[in-house]
Amino acid sequence: MKLKVVAEPRLGSIDMLLLLIFFIGIYLGVIVQITSKIPFPAAPAGVAGLFLLWRRRDDIVPAHLGALFGIVLIYLAASLSAGDLTGLSKRFTGLVQLTYSFVIGYAMFLTLLQASRQQLSKLFLGLSLFILVGSLLESYAGLNHLSDAVRQKLYDSGIYEADLRDQLLYGKVRPKLFTSEPSAVTFGYTLFTFAWFMVTQARRKLLRFLLLLAAGMVAMPGPTLLLGILLLPPYYFFILPETPLTRFGTGYRLGILVFGSILLLIFAVLGATVYAERLSQIVNGNDPSFFYRVIGPALVAFEVMGQHPWAGAGLTGEAFIGDLVMNVFVQSSHFSAGWRITKIADVLTNYFWLHWIYLGLVWGCVAFAGLSVWLRMIGTPNLLFCWTVWILMGQASGAYVAPKTWTVLLLAAALSALHQRVAVPVAPQPEMPFGRLPRLRRRFGYAPQV
Repeated sequence: MKLKVVAEPRLGSIDMLLLLIFFIGIYLGVIVQITSKIPFPAAPAGVAGLFLLWRRRDDIVPAHLGALFGIVLIYLAASLSAGDLTGLSKRFTGLVQLTYSFVIGYAMFLTLLQASRQQLSKLFLGLSLFILVGSLLESYAGLNHLSDAVRQKLYDSGIYEADLRDQLLYGKVRPKLFTSEPSAVTFGYTLFTFAWFMVTQARRKLLRFLLLLAAGMVAMPGPTLLLGILLLPPYYFFILPETPLTRFGTGYRLGILVFGSILLLIFAVLGATVYAERLSQIVNGNDPSFFYRVIGPALVAFEVMGQHPWAGAGLTGEAFIGDLVMNVFVQSSHFSAGWRITKIADVLTNYFWLHWIYLGLVWGCVAFAGLSVWLRMIGTPNLLFCWTVWILMGQASGAYVAPKTWTVLLLAAALSALHQRVAVPVAPQPEMPFGRLPRLRRRFGYAPQV
């Protein structure tokens, strides 16, 4: 068998515009209230996603929809299995949001598969440079006045109010660039830059990726950017070796383990130097943001799985385990009694641990299995890569039922699938007489294998 490089499909301008709106909506995270109890999270992404779904209607496979419906049933069963049925209405709202997030994420996935790598490279690099340049302009050229005015219109709650803390930790007010908080900026930048790294075919792309991360640390300092370094080993270990034109053996994977260990060391060194003041506050229990994002959710997840192993707290069930959360927090040496907590959902901001908090150990494993089956059915080449990216990015984002959470997973699935499209095996064609080749080429489009 020979490998024949095939021409990549390309998206039209309308689809590319819809993808741009989708990812801007994920970045902004704007919530529109449909009713007093039902929100419309990432509204621009939702509208764009529904249009993309309509445009990809001929690509939808009934088996895919059937598997997705089965996943929704798993979450429904988990919600009904949770002990406290007084929160059933709240869980139903969470299930609606989760289903909506799956649907528009699936539409994004189908659309990305119809794009060329060059198109997506330009899209993601453009988004990254927009965030990078915009952050610099906000910090040094007065764009913050426009950004703050827009933010006041877009967000009714959850607006960041820790500028003084940022000045102490980073020596500057971190840019928000039209989002509700600085972590949304660094999350979007890290995600889009890594997406660019996966699809670009530029030479020395690793060096360019590291330079983009370094520029981000200057423009928008924050530990989320360090996750970009941790995303590299999964790509080189799981994705690159399986690309049809670059199949490597066991020695390569062993080398990647060494490479990953070095990157982990670099991650630790950067964390201890660039963010030394932040690390000191974390160690001394004076960093509420890190506690609510990483330490606290993990402690609560283990406690919930211990007390409610079957079904956890139920979807969006933070309010119903408020006492448990507070008991866990006050027992931790990293928690300060001086921190004010007005809403339990605001202090559990890690979607990976929320998976176990909401579903418990049993239904959590069942949901993971169901999602893995669905990912494999829609064409995901490597599940471990997708889940690794999802877990790593979950250390910097909450809102389990929101579109951003599932965009991360399905984006990793789509981009990994693109790597398998580089070449396809074809049977060798019989040799044709030289004299007849031009005429056959004109009549049948015959061409030699490449």
